[in-house]
Amino acid sequence: MPALLAIDEALGRVLAHARPLAAEEVGLRDASGRVLAEDAVATTDLPPFDSSAMDGYAVRAADTPGTLRVVDQSAAGRPARARVEAGQAIAISTGAVVPAGADAVVPVEQVTVYGDELKPEAVASGDNIRPRGRDAARGSLVVSAGTRLGPPQLGALAAAGIAAVSCARRPRVSVLATGTELRPPGASLEAGQIYESNGFLLAAQVTAAGGVAEVLDPAPDDEAVLRAALERGLEADVLLTSGGVSVGPHDLVRVLLAELGVDEVFWGVAMRPGKPLFFGVRDQVLVFGLPGNPVSSLVGFELFVRSALGALQGAASPGPAYLPGRLRAAVRRRAARDELVRARTHVEDGTVVLEPLSGQESHMIVRAAAADALVLIPRGDGELPAGSPVRYLSI
Repeated sequence: MPALLAIDEALGRVLAHARPLAAEEVGLRDASGRVLAEDAVATTDLPPFDSSAMDGYAVRAADTPGTLRVVDQSAAGRPARARVEAGQAIAISTGAVVPAGADAVVPVEQVTVYGDELKPEAVASGDNIRPRGRDAARGSLVVSAGTRLGPPQLGALAAAGIAAVSCARRPRVSVLATGTELRPPGASLEAGQIYESNGFLLAAQVTAAGGVAEVLDPAPDDEAVLRAALERGLEADVLLTSGGVSVGPHDLVRVLLAELGVDEVFWGVAMRPGKPLFFGVRDQVLVFGLPGNPVSSLVGFELFVRSALGALQGAASPGPAYLPGRLRAAVRRRAARDELVRARTHVEDGTVVLEPLSGQESHMIVRAAAADALVLIPRGDGELPAGSPVRYLSI
């Protein structure tokens, strides 16, 4: 195996080959999780008129306190027809248009009502009024390109009158598990066989990262069958394989990918788990060969594939998105490789505390299922003591 790349160097090589895909128009109802390809700007002022911040009475501030006569009402969607003159007030609901002549709203809790008259407490000009365009002016930026759209962004776009947005299309990802020993879940197992899990794991990760997964039938360690499966997988934007990328006699994936015209960018990363990770390209197709152990596949995806899928969608910060925390227990470091340790998060005194789990071997997917974090333990001598500051990925 050639010299192992550091995680950051390997990630840099991946992102150097991940170019945003072509953009398409997406209706707002279908845009959740998509990444904006262009800045979205407001089609109207927001709010589009001076509106009331609460239920109460629209008044002239100079008339308060005092006795005022109620002459009309302004409800949401039904503005008042009258204007507020000296000694007058108009009943108003939250979100309704502030009528002409008024420059403040007295909350209903600060008013004593006597029939058509009321006695308000004193207010200042501008109190409880939301000025037109205070949130956003027409033509101003609502959400910037490169942003992944979640509930707040979708709400903002809708409020600003934007019905459709330009987004990079979702990457199509072929997922191919390899190995003669693999059997579908629920089938009977014969000697030496195991249930295939990586296809389910990786397809779920692809979907969560905004891609569209096509899970191919697992391929045995047979050159003809595996070659045909790889050829089909190369029709996507990304080919994601698991297994067959190490140095054993049945590890055929790298050899066959080379024969199919895939240029190897790197093979081997100084990390645990997932050292024998492969990355290559054929034209614009990105190819990842992940190790077959399921935790190795999980970690390799989170570090490299998720970031590549973000870049293909035009994400401004494709990742990985490390977060700060502290170790609950000491962790021994590896001399030559960074390690991604599975852990559970706890919040103590406002700080995220990470509790490493037992069973860190790369085949222990059931143990990994109890984790919600991957903690980056930098290479080095000795151990990181309990309480050490660390970075982690949420999973």
